[in-house]
Amino acid sequence: SGACGRNPARTTTVPRAWPSRLPAAAIHVLGSRPIPTYNPSAMTVTPLPDLILYTRPGCGLCDEARDLLRALLGQRTAAGLPTATLHERDIESDPDMERALFALIPVVELGGKRLDLVTSAAKLRRFLAETLDP
Repeated sequence: SGACGRNPARTTTVPRAWPSRLPAAAIHVLGSRPIPTYNPSAMTVTPLPDLILYTRPGCGLCDEARDLLRALLGQRTAAGLPTATLHERDIESDPDMERALFALIPVVELGGKRLDLVTSAAKLRRFLAETLDP
């Protein structure tokens, strides 16, 4: 047997004059394996939006929401589902944000959607699924 366990009789060498760009619909067969042409649009993956938890120091509900989000994201990862990256924002770092969100925290934002007063696992699970699942 040949290199890497291949049968040397089935190995095909591509000539140097082979065109570097082929028509999009072209598929060439070398040996018994089809080699599709390069299709960059098929290889692009849209990045997932960031999951933002708005919180402030000393907020017990915010601590619970963080733990709940981490658990739900862990479940999604284990199930092979898309999982966003969790980022925290301290509302006290921006006076305008603090005025706008103080009575609503914990607040979760994902993909332009927002969920206020996050305390329910069921609501959070649904929120993540509606935003992340295809």
